[in-house]
Amino acid sequence: MSKPRYDQARLKDLLLQMMETELGGEQVYRAAIACATNDDLREEFESYLQETMTHQNVVRSTCEALGIDPDERTPSREVVRHIGESLVKAIALARQGGDPANAQLVACECVVHAETKDHSNWELLGQVAEVATGDAGRALKAAHEAVEKDEDHHLYHSKGWCRELWIQTLGMPAVLPPPEEVKKVETAIGASRAEQQRDKML
Repeated sequence: MSKPRYDQARLKDLLLQMMETELGGEQVYRAAIACATNDDLREEFESYLQETMTHQNVVRSTCEALGIDPDERTPSREVVRHIGESLVKAIALARQGGDPANAQLVACECVVHAETKDHSNWELLGQVAEVATGDAGRALKAAHEAVEKDEDHHLYHSKGWCRELWIQTLGMPAVLPPPEEVKKVETAIGASRAEQQRDKML
């Protein structure tokens, strides 16, 4: 029986970081929703929150399928937890500033920060899923397939919202909802094309 072409200890570490990222993402979204003054953005964040809750269950089930305790604490997981808590604190600080538009923008930026890590986690899991075999391989592939499109959507659409909100605060014409939302972007290439077409949508 051939050995898996990946480091099992590091896979465990990745999965535990993923668990913490999804838990932290829940708190980031709850804080961001409270700052969303744009109705479309609030609705978007609310849908992402619900999907994030589902992703928590997917990661938890995957950990359990691989014999990993999803609640185990590790040094790297504590780092992820600290970053998530810091993003929530940043949103709270922005709200205290008394400028709703700025608080919404900061909240959106914090979502992009959180989703960048989240998206990276799932990309890495997908890399392992491609080479993993047996029960572990099936569990990883199922998890990746269940979540990958959501993560693409979260990252690229949030980045679009952040860009357009910044443009709006700079006093220039913004496309809201952003082109990524209108074009239903699900890939990096699609996101790039949507951004290039924004001038035609003003």
